[in-house]
Amino acid sequence: MSNTITDSNFNFTGQKSVYKGKVRAVYNINDQELVMVATDRLSAFDVVMPKGIPYKGQILNQIATKFMAQTDDLVPNWLTATPDPNVAVGHLCEPFKVEMVIRGYMSGHAAREYKAGKRLLCGVEMPEDMKENDMFPSPIITPATKAEMGDHDEDISREDIIEKGIVSEADYLVLEDYTRKLFQRGTEIAASRELILVDTKYEFGKTKDGKIVLIDEIHTPDSSRYFYADGYQERQDRGEAQKQLSKEFVRQWLIANNFQGLEGQSIPFMSDEYIETVSERYIELYEQIMGEKFVKADVYNIHERIAKNVEKYLAN
Repeated sequence: MSNTITDSNFNFTGQKSVYKGKVRAVYNINDQELVMVATDRLSAFDVVMPKGIPYKGQILNQIATKFMAQTDDLVPNWLTATPDPNVAVGHLCEPFKVEMVIRGYMSGHAAREYKAGKRLLCGVEMPEDMKENDMFPSPIITPATKAEMGDHDEDISREDIIEKGIVSEADYLVLEDYTRKLFQRGTEIAASRELILVDTKYEFGKTKDGKIVLIDEIHTPDSSRYFYADGYQERQDRGEAQKQLSKEFVRQWLIANNFQGLEGQSIPFMSDEYIETVSERYIELYEQIMGEKFVKADVYNIHERIAKNVEKYLAN
């Protein structure tokens, strides 16, 4: 699709280096600022799909930046500007090498582990006699090590993170505290939109002056799972699947087409028609999560637009 951005080979003024993740590219500008470009790449099972999803980068960037504005009274974040619909600019940070995953409900990966007979996830005990999508007595934090592109994130316990020196104990306690505060606020915002924030992940970094801040994305459909609140309990009581807002619908489509990112498996063909339905679903996600209409940016020449807007910002 010509109206998507899947590569991100920009060369901005003052650029020192670039880090390319599964979905975003982060540019170091003069060792002072970071320019983060949200592409339209789609990642599932830690594998990047061959085609981009129109407007996905804009959707993720706008959800993340708006939620950062709605939580900065609780937790400091890296963000300073949004010069383009697909771009966020912020303080240079050294990222912590863990993702802080928090789960209010036994869904997704936790449910798959539970079905396999496991009751311990990242060193945290899950109660007996739970059904998929049941609410945990209280939210559990199940961290993951942050993988390079092409590798899989791996579950890890709090004890292992501290013992291996991945994060110091003092810093980890801050990460846990911030994670719980953000999840509580996200839960409240979701409830105001008749949604349930099921689980999510946060990433944190440290600024040059040693301040721990929220980085990357927050409460997006790529990093979070939402259920519709209306009818949740009735569906649980009947043993039915929950109506949800997340990219789980992509994962389920891939599973149905014999792909879970395992060795020897091939990514199934995604037709332009299927890609269009994924794009429409992401727009629906945006409007439900944010409670506002999604305004499509001009994607006639998306690379040129991003380059122009970022350079204009840097010049000022």
